[in-house]
Amino acid sequence: MSVDPVKFVREVRAEVAKVTWPSRKETLVTTGLVFAMATAAAIFFFVVDQLVGLGMSFLFRGGI
Repeated sequence: MSVDPVKFVREVRAEVAKVTWPSRKETLVTTGLVFAMATAAAIFFFVVDQLVGLGMSFLFRGGI
């Protein structure tokens, strides 16, 4: 089995040409949604962590 780098590069370029690339607008919208969901998840887990911490301190200290 021989390796032909030129053939490999040609095949890669042909495959890349077949890819449907997202538009700039689609990329920006998707990026914004990812940041929004990451922020929402961070806030959710922060609130849950604070509530669990409050519950544990209440439980182990015998009250507030």
